Amino acid sequence: MRVLITGGAGFLGSHLSDALLAEGHAVLAVDNLMTGSMRNLEHLSREPNFDFLKLDVCEPFDPGAVDYVFHAASPASPVDFIAYPLETLRTGALGTLNLLEVARRYQARFMMFSTSESYGDPLEHPQKESYWGHVNPVGMRASYDEAKRFAEAATMAYHRTHKVDTRIARIFNTYGPRMRIKDGRVISNFLTQAILGEDITVYGDGSQTRSFCYVTDEIEGILRLSRASYHEPVNLGNPSEFTVMECARRVLAVTASKSRIVLKPLPSDDPRQRLPDISLARQLLGWEPTIDLATGLQRCLGFFQQALRSEKALQSAQD
Repeated sequence: MRVLITGGAGFLGSHLSDALLAEGHAVLAVDNLMTGSMRNLEHLSREPNFDFLKLDVCEPFDPGAVDYVFHAASPASPVDFIAYPLETLRTGALGTLNLLEVARRYQARFMMFSTSESYGDPLEHPQKESYWGHVNPVGMRASYDEAKRFAEAATMAYHRTHKVDTRIARIFNTYGPRMRIKDGRVISNFLTQAILGEDITVYGDGSQTRSFCYVTDEIEGILRLSRASYHEPVNLGNPSEFTVMECARRVLAVTASKSRIVLKPLPSDDPRQRLPDISLARQLLGWEPTIDLATGLQRCLGFFQQALRSEKALQSAQD
């Protein structure tokens, strides 16, 4: 196949490029590099089946004939979607509509990367795909939550109206190499702070819960869903639940850091609990994560250490 991946220079987009190239497909990755990085794609610079275009998916474009469209473009960390709310909304709305038009034009299959944020601060626990969510439409996180909810609605509308062969992946907290070291997410923040010996900042009392899925598990779930003939949303995440405080302690253990855990006020609309019910993914895809948190953190450690060394060297050269 010839595959189009938006957000191709991002964390998940770059890993998906690797997986599809390994299967023998040709990949066209597009990204405006607002939050993505070409460092994530350096290893593909001599790959004959890989091409990259710098462009904004909010503007209509023609990539040529493609067989599959994976729409992963969007600011995705709280630091980014709070700093760039209008860009986040445009990507979820205009970008999604543009990519659905590409899929319709070339009769390509389409997968939209949605998010557990679609559930907001959930009142149902764990969260099933049938749950409609508890979302503040005017809060600090609304630009991301509502952009993804619109994108889901647009995807289903194109499926029902134009018979586009669509899928919706509701992706829960995912971590691994190629995350940005200071992107505001739990694991990247904790690993960065622990490696540097800084205080580890836990918001609230640390009792809020998250589930953490290692990136290779997440990509495997995405690939299996891409091949399934199913059009409603599917949760893809790890069903193991950890408090944020427990995650901080796990990071301290893996890094052998002497950092202190320091409590800070809880941000507005920060979800109190987040845990996927993956019964549908197990039944439909035969998929569930295999990498536990301790193993995943250990696999991340070398990447974050090297990334911080590179950043320090760059700063020294600029000084």
